[in-house]
Amino acid sequence: ALHEGHLALVDIASNHSDVVAVSLFVNPTQFAPGEDLDRYPRDEDGDKAKLESRGTSLLWAPDPQEMYPDGFATSVHVDGPSQGLETDHRPHFFGGVATVVAKLLLQVLPDVAVFGEKDYQQLQVIRRLVRDLDIPVEVIGGPTIRETDGLAMSSRNAYLSKEHRAVAPSMKRIIDDAGKQVLAGGDPQATEDAAGAALLAAGFEKIDYVAIRNADSLAKVSQAEVKEGSPLRVLAAAHLGTTRLIDNVNPRANN
Repeated sequence: ALHEGHLALVDIASNHSDVVAVSLFVNPTQFAPGEDLDRYPRDEDGDKAKLESRGTSLLWAPDPQEMYPDGFATSVHVDGPSQGLETDHRPHFFGGVATVVAKLLLQVLPDVAVFGEKDYQQLQVIRRLVRDLDIPVEVIGGPTIRETDGLAMSSRNAYLSKEHRAVAPSMKRIIDDAGKQVLAGGDPQATEDAAGAALLAAGFEKIDYVAIRNADSLAKVSQAEVKEGSPLRVLAAAHLGTTRLIDNVNPRANN
């Protein structure tokens, strides 16, 4: 179920290479029991047409048996940027990500690989994976693509009811405000707490996290580090009904 955010990554890849390969795979090892693996949006024929319209040269769309044949017994674990945030709520997730991305990169052996900044922690995990395992690929982050009201594009947005869709864009506004507050001298922890309360007040039903972190390491930052010019990211994950939304912003980009 590719959307304009995915296709923007194809455009970035086209600017770096004459040949663009896209992998299309809903990875079962990223989903825990009870998550939305079976109902995750899929539209392979539509995806093929969209990719062809953007000049994609090769589509690699394996089935799970091809990626994880009988007897498959290897996994890749990345510490560092994988710790906390998503891992606190989906402890299985980055093991699945690291393993499948390592396989995909080795199967295709691209010169560059483009991943979206919307999944910012995932992007940092992949950068660490490639660096630590000496996989010969340059990892490029593609900016988050948004709807006109600011909601980050996501395949899971299709799950949102009309009422929840009206609430969803407030996440971007709230984390933007949190970034402004911490740059103005606000205490990071207090700012995170206030942003979480603002998400609840806006209509989100459960907050997994709002976090102000070093953009490179994803470590917590103090106000002293903010003043010293530490690169920053404000990240959030929260629930609307059965839909879990994530987003992040670079507060220094607007200052």
